[in-house]
Amino acid sequence: MHRPDLSAPAPPTSTDRVEALDALRGLALCGILPVNMIAIAGLPSLPGSWQGALPQWLEVTAHQRFFPLFSFLFGLSTALILDGAAGRTARPWLVLLRRLLALGVLGAAHQLLQPGEALLPYAIVGLVVLLPASWLPRPVIALGGAVAIGVALTFTSGGLLLIPGLFLLGLAAARYGLHRQIAAPNRAAWTAVLAGAVVAAVPLLSIQVDTIENSGFDQVSSTAGLVMAVGYASALVLLTASPVGPWVSSVLAPLGRLALTNYLSATLLVLLLTMVPAFSGPGGYRVLLPFAAAILVVQVVASRWWLRRFRYGPVEWVLRSISWWTPVRMTQADGGHPDARSSL
Repeated sequence: MHRPDLSAPAPPTSTDRVEALDALRGLALCGILPVNMIAIAGLPSLPGSWQGALPQWLEVTAHQRFFPLFSFLFGLSTALILDGAAGRTARPWLVLLRRLLALGVLGAAHQLLQPGEALLPYAIVGLVVLLPASWLPRPVIALGGAVAIGVALTFTSGGLLLIPGLFLLGLAAARYGLHRQIAAPNRAAWTAVLAGAVVAAVPLLSIQVDTIENSGFDQVSSTAGLVMAVGYASALVLLTASPVGPWVSSVLAPLGRLALTNYLSATLLVLLLTMVPAFSGPGGYRVLLPFAAAILVVQVVASRWWLRRFRYGPVEWVLRSISWWTPVRMTQADGGHPDARSSL
């Protein structure tokens, strides 16, 4: 039997992607963007009782809704990365270790532009929690994730403290083959999940609206966010399996495949937009959604153009090359498929 060269493991060659996972990641980016824009531009919050203002609508539709989905997908993608690396090197954990360290450096630099960004916490939690957990049996991982989320929601207001649990649940989900269920969904099962999320979300949203001044700082808004994240994800899985699925995937999947590049470039674009006088003060909310839509359109068009020519986004390529400690091939093979199973 051929023993792999431990000093120079072979980089990935050809594996199938799950396009629906890319679409889910793209959806998460769409929801995260307007929330991050508020923080980057320093738009003022509008405290008080429910008035139906845009910041309040974003609290009940976007804030804390898409970040959990993105975090869960990170954990799931990590499992796919490890599984793919296990077939090419005897030390797949070393590939992930280098990846997380590089992500931490990238996140630390990104913190200078967007304080409170997610990459640095992802790298830290990945090193402390996700990497060690990858050696555990999948029932233990799943139980640990559920307990971690339960503790975070019971004793805190969630936020970044949900990351460990979401990472673990994502890792366990991949071990149980959820990505295959997303690629070829059982419509009845996913419809039941969506229905359950809707039923659970209604009373939670009612309470959140009544206590909107505490949104983001209490257990109700965090719990509502998790429930709605499940609802959004299940709705998109069903949509990608419908007749309009190819069109939906053609828009969201490229965005998700270049998730890291798009996440970072969005920060730069928002910082440029802060130079526009209209995007400041309370009046900045009037242009928030049009600006967010414009950024997403640019990123979708650019991502589609880029992926017709290259396998990875520029930042994804750097991260992957560091992970494998050798430059990976960037250009597309004729008629070939990307050799990555996940973007993050």
